[in-house]
Amino acid sequence: MKVERVSEASDELVEALVRLLPQVSTTAPAPTRDSVADLLARNDHYVLVARDDDGRIVGSLTLIVYRTMGRVQGTIHDVVVDETSRGQGIGEALTVDAQRLAVGAGAESVRLTSRSHRAAAHRLYERLGFEPVDTQVYVWRPH
Repeated sequence: MKVERVSEASDELVEALVRLLPQVSTTAPAPTRDSVADLLARNDHYVLVARDDDGRIVGSLTLIVYRTMGRVQGTIHDVVVDETSRGQGIGEALTVDAQRLAVGAGAESVRLTSRSHRAAAHRLYERLGFEPVDTQVYVWRPH
């Protein structure tokens, strides 16, 4: 297994994301070539993929590093490992690489959210040094 940062919205990448993202979110719209290209064009966004030994994309993660008034922070989004490849350390490899990239970009902290039913993911994140934060997440959606 190999983790790499992608920089091009290739057919292979778009097809992999269309296959993977519904495994972590049933409500997110399917990525398009344009939406993936837009994401990859941003200097503060890192899209990582994991490839199995045959070169097939079996996992992905998006890291965003940004500055607030007081610090540089990172946020990890859309961590997903193909259900046929789970339990092989792929999620861990993606997350560790994202942590490394965030530190390299000057981030003082990295946040992520995870749905309450994803117990295995929670164990992984805590093992990697993430701590639960007592907070309430709010979402606003324009109509």
